[in-house]
Amino acid sequence: MALLLSPAKLVLLAVHLAVNGDIDSLGPLAARHATVLRKDLLLRILLTYLPETLPSSRYTGFIDQLESGTFPDTITNQDVDCSSVEGLAEEDAAKKVKKLRLLPLTPPDASEVPAEAAEDTLLLFLLRRSYKVDEEAGLLDELPALLLPFLDHSPCIRALLVSTILPLLRRNCEYYPEEPILYTLQGFQQLPDRVAVNLLLSQTGVQASANLDLVGRDLRGLIGPWLSGEGRWKPESSEGAEDVCPGWDELLRWLTAQASKNWRVAVGAIQQWHGPRDADLGGWGSVELSSQQRDHLEQSYARAALASAYLIQEASLEALDGAYSIIAKSASFGGLEPVPPLSSALAILPPLAEQISDDIMSARNAAHMRNHLLSPSNPLTSPTDASAAFLQALVLSAHILTKAGCPCTIRRAGELALLRDEREQKAEAVKLVHSLTNNGPKTDDGFWLTARNEIMWLRDWGTVNNWSSEGLPCGIFSQVKEDFLEVEILKSLLSNTRYTLARSIYEDAPEQPLDRTLLQDTIHATAMTAYDNASNPNRTRGGLKKCDDIIKAFPKTVPRSDPRAKRIEALLQATHSLSDYRLVLKQGEPFTPVVLRVHTDPISIVGKILEQNPKSYTQLHDLVALGTRMVEAGLTVHNNNKTPLTPEEETIHRLTAERRITAMCINAALTEDDFETAYSYVVNRLTTPSNKNDNDNYSWKAALQAGRYRRTAQTLTHHHHHGGGSANADVRHLEQRIDCLATALRVAPGAAAPLQEIVNAFRRAEEELEVAAREDEAKEDEWDARGDAIRSHSSSGMGGVMPGGFVNHPLNKKHKQQPPTTKRASVTAAAATDEEATPMSLFDLSRASVMSAQRNLSALSGLQRSAAGFGRVVGGASGGGGGGGEPGGRSSLDMAPLSAAGSTTSAAGSADGGGEDARRVRKRDQLREAAMGTLVSGVGWLVGAPAAGAPAQSGKE
Repeated sequence: MALLLSPAKLVLLAVHLAVNGDIDSLGPLAARHATVLRKDLLLRILLTYLPETLPSSRYTGFIDQLESGTFPDTITNQDVDCSSVEGLAEEDAAKKVKKLRLLPLTPPDASEVPAEAAEDTLLLFLLRRSYKVDEEAGLLDELPALLLPFLDHSPCIRALLVSTILPLLRRNCEYYPEEPILYTLQGFQQLPDRVAVNLLLSQTGVQASANLDLVGRDLRGLIGPWLSGEGRWKPESSEGAEDVCPGWDELLRWLTAQASKNWRVAVGAIQQWHGPRDADLGGWGSVELSSQQRDHLEQSYARAALASAYLIQEASLEALDGAYSIIAKSASFGGLEPVPPLSSALAILPPLAEQISDDIMSARNAAHMRNHLLSPSNPLTSPTDASAAFLQALVLSAHILTKAGCPCTIRRAGELALLRDEREQKAEAVKLVHSLTNNGPKTDDGFWLTARNEIMWLRDWGTVNNWSSEGLPCGIFSQVKEDFLEVEILKSLLSNTRYTLARSIYEDAPEQPLDRTLLQDTIHATAMTAYDNASNPNRTRGGLKKCDDIIKAFPKTVPRSDPRAKRIEALLQATHSLSDYRLVLKQGEPFTPVVLRVHTDPISIVGKILEQNPKSYTQLHDLVALGTRMVEAGLTVHNNNKTPLTPEEETIHRLTAERRITAMCINAALTEDDFETAYSYVVNRLTTPSNKNDNDNYSWKAALQAGRYRRTAQTLTHHHHHGGGSANADVRHLEQRIDCLATALRVAPGAAAPLQEIVNAFRRAEEELEVAAREDEAKEDEWDARGDAIRSHSSSGMGGVMPGGFVNHPLNKKHKQQPPTTKRASVTAAAATDEEATPMSLFDLSRASVMSAQRNLSALSGLQRSAAGFGRVVGGASGGGGGGGEPGGRSSLDMAPLSAAGSTTSAAGSADGGGEDARRVRKRDQLREAAMGTLVSGVGWLVGAPAAGAPAQSGKE
């Protein structure tokens, strides 16, 4: 029985029972020998030898009995096994007791035990036992069972349990067991407050798949209890309460840091946690704060919330929605005016400018959006109605921009509003309107009305009178003129075909936002932008149709009589004309309308049409009309200011364009071997210059090219009647070439070089005509001889049968559809037969007759002599009534076409009784006279000859 044991053996027995965790036997032993086994001794024995792995519930009852000093009667009478010490000698027992190294009941290093509690053995045991269980066994979760029965014994126990054990236990064992904090209870309690806060929140919102709803749980279950400890609070300094709780300050820094790198965590924290008073203490107590502490925490928490909004770097609608919710929470924390929901604020666009003070709108506050956000001296984050209204205006502004497709952060909106840089604001406004233009719905007028209201609100944040000198202008577009914004909005409406809406706002409204001149300029500019963006030259489609519709959308502002409207109409017509042709100006790049408008030489595009579209030269009328439209559209104006042409200048440009395009068509016809069409254009379309200073270098060059053209096997044949022309194709072609060269002389400028070039070509064509005329005459003579033979044979009784040899003759095959013809009579019966046999030059002329011309042949040998000498010769031959000449005093230079002259001379021959013997005018002479008539009409002004029908000038030969 334990009643017979000595004190040494009783102590050894108690140690033995503690080592084995035999609390059931230790209770009766302590109850019977209270004088030996005192409370402090037993607590030291338990602290030293009780296994740390023993569940706390096994011995907390015994400790409570020991503390109270009362044990149940059932325990007092219970037997205790003393065999472990009964055999020991007293001397050995005493030695063993002296060797016991019982732990002292002193305050632990990590605990702050008040001086009055330094002698509380139970408190000291519980504190030291808690640290030992955690350190030796790592059984942190056993500590609540150890301490809860004694929660009311001392505030120190409650503080340890609630502010240290509970948050650490939740952090390591409940919330994030896979990522525990690698500190013992004592080690964690010794950490600086800033480090402890970061460790507690080290896993909050870290994982990408983390449930953000748990952010509030962590703050409520970890930080809330941790802050409840009185040891977290420092004595308030005389300068203020900013250092009253270092752990709290670190929490605010953590919150703002989350806003920078993971705004969802920050927004979730502010939305879900209402500050230090919102703490989950597990039912083990409640947060008790002084009024000063509470005010400090609420104000600083509201400041951190506002700071977090400024630090959100993502420009998305979701992020801005979160920032707006922060403002609402901040107003609640700081006791400010309630903030309406975001949807309501966007719908009504509240007048916020009146609530924002000049102190807030100061430009120096732009730096406060980046630095010292948690400082009480920062006006942007101080929880006031003015700062909340300013932040609300920034969030709404950024939301409007972002929703329209121009992502904008709160900080960016703040810089626009505070720095008031006109260029930056204007660029942002233009970007906003352009985004609306490109991304907005095409048929929703309500959308565009809302967009216009939002843009104008961004300029003044709802206060029209805020531009007065009484305060600084508010709004992210505060430095942008209202006219500029209205112009951009109008362009957007027109670009999206909202013509009726635009007209109702800018033309039909009683108070028109834009003056008439600016409205006209905007309409024209927008129309041209639509034109420049067009890809199809058809005016009934795409950009050209839009251009046309824009001009016609404002009949009061832009009537049809408006000069610029006329030019745009001409431009549309010209562009539409190009849609009928295949046209590629650059390889691999199809033609677009803007190319026409910016082309330095738009008339040259006609040349591309002719090159790329076979037979397009036959559409001369359409192409000339195209050139006229280019002129009317002002495309041929090359001055820097694009000053419109005067009526006189426009007439000149039209004439130049017509001449140039006609020349292009002539050259194109020649390129495609259609000489007949080119010839027709030359003789019918090329006009004589109205004055000698008219420098038309297009017409004469085209006529010269036609005059140089030589027939080939590829030359197109036009099957139609040629009037009095030769039936011989070669001769007729030479006649037409000479006509072209004569036209070239008529329309060429007065410079010697072009004339000499044309005259040289003329002479070569004449020589070829002489050769062709001889050949044609020989064939005619042979034909006549054949005919005479046929007639003789027929008169001899052969009937209508033709000799077989003539049927197979080549001439008969060539002319079988043409009846034999007789030669015409000579111009004069006095022409000598020997002179008829000699070929005559184109310039073989005389004042009175062919014979006179032949006598003066050496004086009129060609235009290679000087113009003065040529003029004297021809002038001398053009004398009036002296010496013999044509009837009526006309010179042979002025002779009309061959048909008239030929008929006159033929009649004269008949009167003289020549009959078959009369001299016939040779075919070559007829051709020569025809060419000469054309030449004289073309170069008469050059050589000094009078025009046909004019009185002859007297002169010496």
